Amino acid sequence: MKECIGIHYRTGRPIRLKWHRGNIEEIQELSDGIGDDLPYLAPGLVDLQVNGYGGYDLNAWPMEEEHVRHVTRGLWKEGVTSYFPTIITNSNEAIERAVGVISAVCDKEKGMDRCIAGIHLEGPFISPEEGPRGAHHREYVKGPDWSLFQRWQEAAGGRIKVVTLSPEWPGAGEFIQRCAAQGVIVSIGHTAATPEQIREAVNAGASMSTHLGNGAHLLLPRHPNYLWEQLAQEDLWSCMIADGFHLPESVLKVILRVKGEKALLVSDSVSFCGMEPGEYTTHIGGKVVLTPEGKLHLAENPNLLAGSAQTLKWGVEHLKNTGWCPLSEAWEMASTRPSRAANLPGREGLAEGAPADFLLFQRKKSALHLLKTYKHGDCVYHARNVKGDGS
Repeated sequence: MKECIGIHYRTGRPIRLKWHRGNIEEIQELSDGIGDDLPYLAPGLVDLQVNGYGGYDLNAWPMEEEHVRHVTRGLWKEGVTSYFPTIITNSNEAIERAVGVISAVCDKEKGMDRCIAGIHLEGPFISPEEGPRGAHHREYVKGPDWSLFQRWQEAAGGRIKVVTLSPEWPGAGEFIQRCAAQGVIVSIGHTAATPEQIREAVNAGASMSTHLGNGAHLLLPRHPNYLWEQLAQEDLWSCMIADGFHLPESVLKVILRVKGEKALLVSDSVSFCGMEPGEYTTHIGGKVVLTPEGKLHLAENPNLLAGSAQTLKWGVEHLKNTGWCPLSEAWEMASTRPSRAANLPGREGLAEGAPADFLLFQRKKSALHLLKTYKHGDCVYHARNVKGDGS
C-alpha cells in the first residue's frame, strides 16, 4: 500500500491518503500543525472537451496514434487524469478514421484507455447558420443520422460517449432518445434551436450544454432565445470555457449563480494549448497569435479568437482569482462535477473506494503549481526539483 499526506482541497485539514491497486483504500484526518509546507491534495481534473494540446491537433489529418499519446501525456502535466478527445465536424470518412485511431490507441495501451474516458463527437449534427456554426465547415454539417452515427460508433469501438448536436433538425428528438438509451450523453451546442426545440430535446434525454454562451449568433432576440432556455432547464449541465477570453465575466457569473451544482468547466483546448507565446501557422494555412496573457487570436484581427489555448487548471485559477467562488468549488467544477455529468468512476473525488486519480499542488499567490499527477495510483507526472510534495 502506498500513501501520501497533504492538505485536503475542500476542508483545509491535513490528511493521509492511502491507496492500493489503483483505488483509494483509506483517508485519515491528521492533527493540525504537522507541517506548514504540505501540498494540497485534490481529485484529478476531468476535461470533457479537448481538441488538441502541445502542437498536436486531434482534428488535423493525417492523425497518428502517437498524436493521441502526446496529447494524453501533455495533459498529465496539467493535472488532467481523464479526458474526452473531441472530434469536430468533418467528412464522414475523416470522422471515421479519427475515432478509429483513438480507439486503436485505447485497445493497445491500458494506461491510455484509463485516461481517455470516451470520445466527444462535436458535430456534424449542428446548426448550419453563421454564428452558431462557429469554425465548423459548412459543407460537412448535416442533420442527425442514426445509421451514420452507428458506423462511427463501430469504428470507435463503442467509445463515443458525448455527442454535441443542435435539436433544430427534424428527427432530432428520436436521435436523442436513441443516444440516451445507449448511454451516450447528448449535449446541446452550436445551435439555433427555438426554445420549444430545446425543451423537446431535454424531454428526449439531452442532459448538457456545450460551451454555453459560445457558438452563438452575435445578435439574438432579448427573449426568448436558446441561451435563456438552456439556462432555465434545470436538468442541463452547463459547460463553460472560463479562460477569461471566451465569456465576459458577467456571463460567467450569471451561469455560476443560475446553474449552481450543474455548472462545470471545460477547456475546449486546441493544439496551441501548452505552447509558448508567439505567432503560429495552423494546418489550414491561417496565422494565429498566442499572447503572453494566454489569449489565442487570429493574426489579422486580435478581436477574433482562434480557439482556447488554456487548460482546466487555468480556468480554476481564473474563477478563484475573480473571487466568485472558493478554490474548492472551482476545483469541483473541473473534476467531480464533470465526472458526475459523465457518470465516471471518479465522481466521488477523494473518497475511500474511489479511483486513485489525484493531484498534489501548491498555492503561490494567484497561481496553482502542480507537483504530481496520479492516475490509477501511478505517478504519471512529477515536477522537477520539487521538495515537500507530501509523499
